[in-house]
Amino acid sequence: MALPDDEEGTTVANGHPPANGYLPVPGDAPAGKVSAETQNGPKAGCLALNGVSRDSPKAPSGALDRPKTPLAPEEETQARLLPKDPGEQTPAVEGTLVPRTALSARRFLLLLIFSLYSMVNAFQWIQYSIISNVFEGFYNVSSLHIDWLSMVYMLAYVPLIFPATWLLDTRGLRLTALLGSGLNCLGAWIKCGSVQQHLFWVTMLGQCLCSVAQVFILGLPSHIASVWFGPKEVSTACATAVLGNQLGTAVGFLLPPVLVPNTQNNTQLLACNISTMFYGTSAVSTLLFILTVIAFKEKPQYPPSQAQAVLQDSPPGEYSYGKSIRNLFKNIPFVLLLITYGIMTGAFYSVSTLLNQIILTYYKGEEVNAGRIGLTLVLAGMVGSILCGLWLDYTKTYKHTTLTVYILSFVGMVIFTFTLNLGHIIIVFVTGGLLGFFMTGYLPLGFEFAVEITYPESEGTSSGLLNAAAQIFGILFTLAQGKLTSDYSPTGGNIFLCVWMFVGIILTALIKSDLKRHNINKGITNGDIKAVSSEYFYDYTIGKCVPRVSINPSAPSAVFLIPVALS
Repeated sequence: MALPDDEEGTTVANGHPPANGYLPVPGDAPAGKVSAETQNGPKAGCLALNGVSRDSPKAPSGALDRPKTPLAPEEETQARLLPKDPGEQTPAVEGTLVPRTALSARRFLLLLIFSLYSMVNAFQWIQYSIISNVFEGFYNVSSLHIDWLSMVYMLAYVPLIFPATWLLDTRGLRLTALLGSGLNCLGAWIKCGSVQQHLFWVTMLGQCLCSVAQVFILGLPSHIASVWFGPKEVSTACATAVLGNQLGTAVGFLLPPVLVPNTQNNTQLLACNISTMFYGTSAVSTLLFILTVIAFKEKPQYPPSQAQAVLQDSPPGEYSYGKSIRNLFKNIPFVLLLITYGIMTGAFYSVSTLLNQIILTYYKGEEVNAGRIGLTLVLAGMVGSILCGLWLDYTKTYKHTTLTVYILSFVGMVIFTFTLNLGHIIIVFVTGGLLGFFMTGYLPLGFEFAVEITYPESEGTSSGLLNAAAQIFGILFTLAQGKLTSDYSPTGGNIFLCVWMFVGIILTALIKSDLKRHNINKGITNGDIKAVSSEYFYDYTIGKCVPRVSINPSAPSAVFLIPVALS
């Protein structure tokens, strides 16, 4: 089972020596300018701003007695960052106090295990589609039946994402991880019993269980990154977690054509090859489930960042899943990102599902090379994901990076579309790699951008909604592109995707970039923080106390506030 907290090694973040679990924030305000009442009183002390404390008689009369003003929706979201009881006790040390942060060595193990079982789940998603002609012959079904073995992943996600994200937000990371890994393992074993020509429904049942497992997997990368990793590594961690899913897709493109070659004239050999693939997948899934049971835990002993510390200190009773969903849909930048992410990722799902049919239209008998092209597409995307994650951690230019990658993905799709029929399959390898580098590299960008513009809402909820949009667009795009490909040509289906990706570029350009999580971490580390009551603060720019909390990194430092109680 998971080790207890006190057995786990932690590394204190640079510049943050522990002080009874709290740390002094750098500042040049003298200790003598701190005024406080006893903690039994109705008010907690606050640091004097511009020489005037909250308790000073120089403060505007009546400012503290006036009734509370209802907060605007965006201010209400920001206010959730902060404790609401001004009499809340805090350990007494000299100066302003903020929670201790530390990095746990266990975070790398969790990230590795999650990436591996996510990889196996993605492998099971694509293992049928890349050799669709082989399974059509074995089970004596149409190509649409085989396409649904892939699309069931998308179909299951849409209705199940809301209970799955509710479970993550209310029951936590460990239970969600166990469900994802366990259902993935169970589905793999059920498929082992479907290796007979009349048992297509059994393989569909196993695939359905794997698709349910996916619901508990796809929303975790940003959650794991935020809860376990520090502010300078969170984007890279998220990209690495997404990388596992991409690697599974890559292996799914590569191995099935090798393990299950097209031997339609020898049904017994074909069944043996399919059985080998299914049992191998089941064995790996079982091992990873055991590791998940042993190693996964809810959260580290200390939060890895100040943004996480603020969220973890919030009273549990304040959280409302329904309210969180409503806040997200009221957030216009997030709604735009929801649509654009759905378009891009849905296009990727569609191309991946239909890649075998697209390639074989122009290059007969090239099942193995079709798998290798898919592998090239995803491997290039994995490189793109890591580079994008590192770039975000270094620059924090979320919108500019997202828009640039979106435009380059569109260009890559256009080039891929109009070079398919040149008769040189090596060109398809090159254009497929170019397309994958940007299209797949976009996936972690969307997750991290969403977390930034929706903070402090749950990362699992925002990423879950992004994935739900991706599944919806994926189903629609796969059905439409498949119809255009079979009735006309792959070029027609690809042009259809190009048009939608161009629409996505326009919508991405309209997204307002408000990096709320980054601003919290930046304010803490820069020391541009003063402490006041969570209900009122003194704004020296207007010379009075005002009854609202404002978090605005572009304002003077005295307006960028967090509340504390000093004894």
